[in-house]
Amino acid sequence: MDFIFMLTRQDRTITDCLRLYDEIRPAGLKHVGFKDVGVDRETLAKLAGRIRADGAIAYMEVVSTSPDDALRSAKTAVDLGVDRLLGGTDVDEIMKITKGSATSYFPFPGFPQGHPTKLGGKPADITNHCRSFMDRGCAGCDILAYRATESDPIELVKAARAGLGKGSLIVAGSINSLSRISDIARAGAEAFTIVSAIFDGTYVANAGSITTQLEAVIADCKKVMVA
Repeated sequence: MDFIFMLTRQDRTITDCLRLYDEIRPAGLKHVGFKDVGVDRETLAKLAGRIRADGAIAYMEVVSTSPDDALRSAKTAVDLGVDRLLGGTDVDEIMKITKGSATSYFPFPGFPQGHPTKLGGKPADITNHCRSFMDRGCAGCDILAYRATESDPIELVKAARAGLGKGSLIVAGSINSLSRISDIARAGAEAFTIVSAIFDGTYVANAGSITTQLEAVIADCKKVMVA
């Protein structure tokens, strides 16, 4: 199970992302991400470069809700050399942008709406969307399972797994315990993102260090792998 740490708060890349990334390097993160808003392009480029220089995989998640802004975000990801682009729903147009680049694409299945985003859709919708993603050459999907408004989160993870086949399944948002990591792993997820539980210091109660929080998540991922 891969843990993706997003250097974001309130759907924006944190302004001191470079400083924090340098501070948490000892944790040995292998998957690190950011969003396309919050800091300038130069800062994003430096951050992506540091992540890749450390041998980690760099992720960028699309925040923009308008089609034109989402496409601009996809172009930014390709220009930055991001390894994996997450989010968005305009699959055909984004795939045109990423084609021939080193950036693989993981769109949102279902019907994401609003800000912060909520996820509409039934399991059948999720499965059908994921099958379509794979038919169009996507690497997998990024599902906002715990922001679902119509269905049980784990049922949606299972539905995504059914539709993706050999594609990669990432669960984004609201993962805050070993129990949830285990639940999504059993349902077929291969990776997940965490933001709030790290920055709020709630993954490990009474531990104030972000590095301590990160190390605990990494250790729990190993427990899931062993299980």
